Amino acid sequence: MTDTPEPAPTATTEEVRRGPLRVLLVDDQRLIRSGFAMMLSGEDDIEVVGEAGDGVEAVAQAAELRPDLVLMDVQMPRKDGIAATAEIVAAGLGKVVVLTTFDRDDYLFDALAAGASGFLLKNADPDDLVAAVRAVGDGNALLAPEVTRRVIAKMVEQGRGDELAGPGGQPGGEAAPAQTEHDLALLTDREREVLVTVGRGRSNAEIAAELFIGEATVKTHVSNVLAKLHLRDRVQAVVVAHETGIVHTG
Repeated sequence: MTDTPEPAPTATTEEVRRGPLRVLLVDDQRLIRSGFAMMLSGEDDIEVVGEAGDGVEAVAQAAELRPDLVLMDVQMPRKDGIAATAEIVAAGLGKVVVLTTFDRDDYLFDALAAGASGFLLKNADPDDLVAAVRAVGDGNALLAPEVTRRVIAKMVEQGRGDELAGPGGQPGGEAAPAQTEHDLALLTDREREVLVTVGRGRSNAEIAAELFIGEATVKTHVSNVLAKLHLRDRVQAVVVAHETGIVHTG
């Protein structure tokens, strides 16, 4: 009996993108925007294409510039970062990583429910910021390491996951356990293994090493998992993995 061959990798948005990762910086403090711009502009594969000082400007700039990624502050005048994130994601104007100086669970919950692909504290090291931009640009979810386990545990304990992984991958939907179980049954054994590793916060490279497969194949499996479970991104996959007990919190 021979093993079933791994599916051939398909091209992803990240693989076919030409040129550097285009980033929009959003913060009401010009000095902070300048600091982020200096850190990111020094990287050959990252280009800062614009800046905005509040949520209203952020939505307008995102619509005009169509960045690959938006680095979004939370507390800003006129429109806060959570509301701006929700508009940008709903309109398909780019992925969002929320940046804040506050290590607060409610900001994290609200940011993820709004559709953010990541959450990072502003006191992160410059190397961590650059790595975060690249990670989300490559299709990975990003939660600050110091808050990931605590937040996932609270999501499950408080039943807040339904705000992040509603039907069709839309935030704020009603939980649909029966449908989720049905969708999980559609996963192949390998896709289920990949979902487990995603639920544990592994990167594509770590999954590839753990399962002894190529990173391109990992991307294919992750895409299949998201499609079959009707999830928007890896953040929602993490929540589903914990809520369904495929990965046990703690």
